[in-house]
Amino acid sequence: MTYDQALEFIHGIARFGSKPGLLRVQLLLERMGNPQKKLKFIHVAGTNGKGSTCTMLSRVLSTAGYKVGLYISPFVLDFRERIQVNNEMIEHDEFARSATLVRRHWEILDKQGDTPSEFETVVACAFDYFLRKQVDVVVLEVGMGGRLDATNVIDTPLVSIITSLGMDHMEYLGNTIGAIAFEKCGIIKPDGITVCYPEQEPEAIKVIEERCAQERNPLIFPKEPAVLGMDFFGTRMIYDGLELTVPLIGAHQVKNASTALAALAVVKDRGFPVSDADIVKGIAQTSFPARLEVLGRDPLIVLDGAHNKGGAEVLGKALDMLGDKKIHAVMGMLSNKDLTGILSEILPRCHTLTVVCGRENPLAMPADELAELARPFCDNIYVADSPREGVLSAYALCAPDDMLLSCGSLYLASELRPELVKLGG
Repeated sequence: MTYDQALEFIHGIARFGSKPGLLRVQLLLERMGNPQKKLKFIHVAGTNGKGSTCTMLSRVLSTAGYKVGLYISPFVLDFRERIQVNNEMIEHDEFARSATLVRRHWEILDKQGDTPSEFETVVACAFDYFLRKQVDVVVLEVGMGGRLDATNVIDTPLVSIITSLGMDHMEYLGNTIGAIAFEKCGIIKPDGITVCYPEQEPEAIKVIEERCAQERNPLIFPKEPAVLGMDFFGTRMIYDGLELTVPLIGAHQVKNASTALAALAVVKDRGFPVSDADIVKGIAQTSFPARLEVLGRDPLIVLDGAHNKGGAEVLGKALDMLGDKKIHAVMGMLSNKDLTGILSEILPRCHTLTVVCGRENPLAMPADELAELARPFCDNIYVADSPREGVLSAYALCAPDDMLLSCGSLYLASELRPELVKLGG
């Protein structure tokens, strides 16, 4: 298969839907010789902060000279973002090679009625690629939940990480923070070590502690960092005596960085020594598209993929750093999210809102319906016929000292980022 044919195969699997459980991905990987059993992992689950935490870990370890596999989802700009080695996306021909191998086994299982899902198939491609590249360690982000997520076929990792937990995907994971924590904690394996984000709901902490006790895992929380300075372009902090610059924006990124640093301390003790200089350089080089990403300065242009209430709360706190700066927001959202919860966190801080409907996802909320839900939270609301028109209209409203904010969905972020880059110059 070519790369385009491989993508067509992967995306075509979506028509089969997905079913909970690990049986199909286990059958697929067994047919492939269980590549995951020949790899070492750092496994990361949570509601918010997974991608940032994974990226920081990957940056530091690759800076230290290790060959590092990185698996994340969803992608923002290019499908190949999901599978990386040393922060470089998988090559087109390499993905086609892995997909060709996986497809042979997928077709046999499909005929047997054990059809692996799209996500399970991509995970299998990633494991095949990481093994062929002989990576030293894989930083592995959970797709959704944890207990029944396809990434959870691995054995006990070097360290399990639980990032910030919140209410999202309730239709699959449960409608209480305790139920969601139970699903996320499914990645905690026997006789491992678990690192936990420093701020969690008491109900979630109780579940995490119980799971760690059951699986004989020491539970480690990060040390308290000292923040030296923070603005909309990053944070200077001291963690465990080490002065760092975190280019990712917001107080939550200080906590994500602290979580990553606590995990690195575990990994260092388990055979992956990393110097202080590697940590400082790796953290400083961390970048992540669509996470409070600054794409222009006059006006300030920011892209954020906040797509649940926890993410919206984080975005709101970051916006408070702007003082009296007028914010002109462009927003589109998926209909299966906590729409009112997200709108209530972001829109009271915005001077105008331009509502759009992304074309790339069937769950995208129609713009006029989202506008009606938004009216209690913002006085100046406009509806655009297309995402591109929405961005251009909102940009026309901006004075040089204002801010253009695009937010509400990672799917929309993928669609709008090229336009925002052009506007940012």
